[in-house]
Amino acid sequence: MNDTHDLTTYSASKLAELIRNNVASSEEVVEAHVSRIKKVNPRLNAVVVLTEKSALKSAREADTLTKKSKSLPPLHGVPITIKDAFEVAGVVSTGGTLGRKDYVPDKDAIAVKRLKQAGAIILGKTNLPEISMGFESSNLVYGKANNPFDIERTPGGSSGGEASIIAAGGSPFGIGSDAGGSIRWPAHCCGIVGMKPTTGRTARTGHWPAFSGIFSLVTQIGPMARSVEDIALTLPMLSGPDGVDPTVMPIPLKDPSEVKLSDLNITFHTDNGLATPIDEIQNAVKGAAKILETKVNSIEQRTPEALKMSASLHSQIMGADAGETARAILKNAGSNAMDPNLLSRINMMSTSPAYLPDFLDMLVELEEYRSKLLQFMVSTNTDVMVGPAAPVPAALHGHGYDGFPENGSYSHAYNLAGWPALVMRGGTSKEGLPVGIQIISKPWCEEKVIAVALELEKNLETFPGPKI
Repeated sequence: MNDTHDLTTYSASKLAELIRNNVASSEEVVEAHVSRIKKVNPRLNAVVVLTEKSALKSAREADTLTKKSKSLPPLHGVPITIKDAFEVAGVVSTGGTLGRKDYVPDKDAIAVKRLKQAGAIILGKTNLPEISMGFESSNLVYGKANNPFDIERTPGGSSGGEASIIAAGGSPFGIGSDAGGSIRWPAHCCGIVGMKPTTGRTARTGHWPAFSGIFSLVTQIGPMARSVEDIALTLPMLSGPDGVDPTVMPIPLKDPSEVKLSDLNITFHTDNGLATPIDEIQNAVKGAAKILETKVNSIEQRTPEALKMSASLHSQIMGADAGETARAILKNAGSNAMDPNLLSRINMMSTSPAYLPDFLDMLVELEEYRSKLLQFMVSTNTDVMVGPAAPVPAALHGHGYDGFPENGSYSHAYNLAGWPALVMRGGTSKEGLPVGIQIISKPWCEEKVIAVALELEKNLETFPGPKI
């Protein structure tokens, strides 16, 4: 193929098909994405390490294999990017903190290893907040990432660089991590698709910092792309036990193509009772509901009362140690300075550690929250919920925490529950910014979430991409 711009607009699924059928070579595809990154990244600062030489070498090897073998892995020859929180063997992996600015791991994170085994080629590492803690992707090693729709705005965090370069066409696919919306908030900000699977679905080994203790309850890794079909393609690659992460359950991931939409009962809400979304976001949710009403068994507007608990509860959990865990991570990494955004985040969390009896009460409240949300689904016979991804579009730099924690509650709610949730673009704000809708289901029901998202993707208008 001669039109390299076309190659940078295709999904990972389509690129794999082109390479497999010898319509385009992996080398052509990699070169097109490297060229795109070089064009847009000076304004975005989304890609912080570009592994051009090794990527082209891997692409040429992939093309040799294409000619020799009829049995090729599903992502054969397809370039992808990796959030800098995931270790990649032989590539600087900083986690966004100064103490690791020269750290080069000798093995891949399990998610990276699995994607490589599926045939993917690593293009580079993407920007993030220091230690992946924040709604603004900024750190003292690489500076801040920008939104491709408006560089004066954040692409979100913590997987902000990943969302930014995917939206801008520099990468068709990547992976993120999500403890409070860190996949879904950037997906909303940049108009792409991002999914947080059920807690316990994907192994997190090799993500830095590691998730342990109470943070394990709310954190998961998942795929990010421009199309829902890429989420469906790659989630099985990331799923399942690795023999290291003790939280991962050997529960089969079901096939979205086997879901009968006509059997599904759906509820939708436009306001969780904590932060009222702008009209364009509410209209995006209503628009999605309108599309689905003739496709599913039933659809009804209902808001789970339990959602009102989410902002306070998530803040209590994340701030229970008054930021001491974050400070310890920085100290152990050898970092002697902290990004201002991380400092403001820690200062927001708490002024003193939680009193132990209060902390134990909070754990009881967490179980009550999960139970109430589950009871809502059962009592209303709901298979899938549709709602806002956030109440506002991407914030101007320095304003990522305006309205916090209520503004974060739309994503926090499902970290607390441990439920699968996918964000995709549903509309456009008055400023021309993308706005997302969120699709949610009960634990281990990712196939229902993806099936609904695939149907919406077929019927939603084709939104304009960034003009960067």
